[in-house]
Amino acid sequence: MSAKQIEVTCPCCATRLTVDVLTSKVMRQSQPPGDAPAGAEDKDRWTSAQERVRDRTTAGEDKLKSALEYERTKGKRFDDLFDKAKDKHVRGTDGEPAG
Repeated sequence: MSAKQIEVTCPCCATRLTVDVLTSKVMRQSQPPGDAPAGAEDKDRWTSAQERVRDRTTAGEDKLKSALEYERTKGKRFDDLFDKAKDKHVRGTDGEPAG
């Protein structure tokens, strides 16, 4: 624990909370030893850590796919913008078709 974090015990449930002083967010919580079976807390922490890593990996893959699709369609978007600007130029500044 560093000076940027404090540990607090909840008066209601006796849970130990580690709070980040700068953000006022709870960083960790641990149940009192009598409430959970031995090793259950470590197993739950391990399981939740695995799920967070799995979610980050999935989110990263989704972001990559989205970025690749965005890059693949970039040419079409630029062509559409160019055609729109060309049509606007052809119409002239008064909104009437030139010609």
